[in-house]
Formats: sequence, structure tokens, C-alpha cells
Amino acid sequence: MKKKETYPIGTQGEKWTEVEKKLWFNQQNVKRSYLAEVVSKVTALEPNFTIEQYGLLNYANGKYPLYAIKSANWQANKPSVLITGGVHGYETSGVQGAIRFVQSSAEEFQDEFNFVVLPCISPWGYETINRWNPLTIDPNRSFYTGSPADESAAVMKYVESLAIDFVAHIDLHETTDSDNSDFRPALAARDAIEQKNWNIPDGFYLVGDSTKPEDKFQKAIIDSVEKITHIAPADNDNQLIGVPLQQFGVINYAARKLGLCMGLTNAPFVTTTEVYPDSPLVDDENCIVAQVAVITGALNYLLMD
Repeated sequence: MKKKETYPIGTQGEKWTEVEKKLWFNQQNVKRSYLAEVVSKVTALEPNFTIEQYGLLNYANGKYPLYAIKSANWQANKPSVLITGGVHGYETSGVQGAIRFVQSSAEEFQDEFNFVVLPCISPWGYETINRWNPLTIDPNRSFYTGSPADESAAVMKYVESLAIDFVAHIDLHETTDSDNSDFRPALAARDAIEQKNWNIPDGFYLVGDSTKPEDKFQKAIIDSVEKITHIAPADNDNQLIGVPLQQFGVINYAARKLGLCMGLTNAPFVTTTEVYPDSPLVDDENCIVAQVAVITGALNYLLMD
């Protein structure tokens, strides 16, 4: 059902100025702890993994260190996999799923792969449960040269410094009911546009890169996740979120053109996950485990490919 496209900040039909953006920022508040829920779990992974601080976000309400988790037994002759979570900080299972994979499953694959895991790219968004950063910028539309989002810029600088040819990049996300209740109306208000897409699929789906879709790779992930949770059915137009279905549970976007995180590298195998935590068929734990199943399904496919 279409949601009412109104928002309590700004004047309808007029783009936000710095005044409205500051008003939006001042209305945000901390709802959970990045330090307790993310940093403490990441640092506890030493000495089995190498923990690196790759950046520091300095915002009006505080500073946020950014962490990467790397394989401790790094070997240049092994294929390397990049895993990212929390590009949108409010998408909880992406953050916790990335960490859970390292805690529970990475060890069984460490003989075959090197891992770089960035579990929470947008820690302010995690704490305040937001899609945007404090400047009302969407980090997942900001992975390009001269990025206006410090979160995205820090990741790009770090990944470039690694000088690694990644074989795969898995970016962990969620789609939530708050997309309709808050984030899509806010986007429409900020940019003075009509928001036409109000579709929220009930279930898990993937977004591949239309320039390198790798259909068999995406299907292997869907097959893995389907053992854990339900896959979103297409709508009556054979679409998900207004995009034509490529195969069961999979749509494609032009990742680099849109500035998406999954377009960050030249990895031949890339995907973005979308878990739906508001479904009555799932709970928080199921969503986290589904994200882990994405990664293990992808890795098992790469081992067989």
C-alpha cells in the first residue's frame, strides 16, 4: 500500500537547505551503542584475526573509529574476499551478520581465502538507526571519486591502500518497514521529488551488478539462504522494489553508475543482500544467520567454480 508522502521538515516542493538539514540532524538521538554492540565484538576477535583502524569519523556529537577485520594468516597466493556491512547503519543484521560470520564461520574457509571485513561502515547511522549520515547524505550512493560522505571516502581510501584484486565482494543490507514510514518520505522531502516506489518485498532477495550479474553465483547464494529463511516473491509485475526480476529472488542494479558499495572494487563476483527483518516469519537471530548463509553460500560456490 502506498504511504503518504509527507515529512515534518521543509516546505513541499522545495529542496532542503542547510537549515532543514541541520534541523533534521538536531532531531536525531542515540538509540544504541556502537562501542558496546560492535567495537567490543570486533576487538574481541584478536588475536585470531588482525584488527585495523582504517579511519575516524569526527561529527558534532562525537568521534567514531572505523575498524576492519583481516585474516591473520594472510597469504598472497589465496583469493581475497571483501565483506561489508552497515553502509546503512540502521540495517542491523548486515552489521551483526558480518561479525557473526567471522565469529562462527570464517575459520573453516581461512585455508582457501583471505578475508577483509568492514562490519560497520556507518557507525553514527548504527547508533541513531539512520540510513543517512549526519549531513543527510546516503553513503550507499556515494562510492565515487570525491565522495561527499566521509564513511564512503574512508572505505575507498582503505581498500585502495590494500592493493588487492578481490575475487568477490559481498555487501550486507536490509529492507525495513521504516523505509516507507521514514526514509523514503525524508528523501522525497530533502530532494523535492515524488517518491514513486513504495514496494517492500516480504522476504530475502539479492541485488546483483547488471554489468557482471553472474547468475549462477547469485543462485547459489539464494539456495543457501533459502535453507534459513524465505525468499521474497515477485510482485504482480514480476518485479522487486520496482525493478524487473532476473531470476528467483534476484534483481540487478548498475552498481558503479549509482555509487553503490558493491561497485567499490573490480571483483568479478559481487552481490548486495536485502534481509527483511519486519516479516512476521523471522526474528533478529534468523536475519543474522541468513546473512552468514549468504557468505558461506558464496564461498562454497567459489570453491566449486
